[in-house]
Amino acid sequence: QVQLVESGGGLVQAGGSLRLSCAASGTAVSDNVMGWYRQAPGKQRELVAAITRGGSTNYVNSVKGRFTISRDNAKNTVYLQMNSLKPEDTAVYYCNGRTLLTVYWGQGTQVTVSS
Repeated sequence: QVQLVESGGGLVQAGGSLRLSCAASGTAVSDNVMGWYRQAPGKQRELVAAITRGGSTNYVNSVKGRFTISRDNAKNTVYLQMNSLKPEDTAVYYCNGRTLLTVYWGQGTQVTVSS
């Protein structure tokens, strides 16, 4: 059974930092394209950052230069380092893993940025 478990969310002031973690079991993060999505109230879920099996990364324009996605294969964990947080970054953040045949989601972690 595959599980993705997020942690690290919380309340932070604008300009602050948080690091989200996504611990995987039942699948190897290195075998998946791993991504972080977010969904704010009343908005569609959007892809924030992704890392491919080969280690290439991509980001939505609104977080470029502020967020960094990384992967620790030994810990089977994916991270999202979020710096210079803004109130508009407030959302539930979800970890996602996908291959050609499978898609996995975590339960989400709340990030709230106060102004």
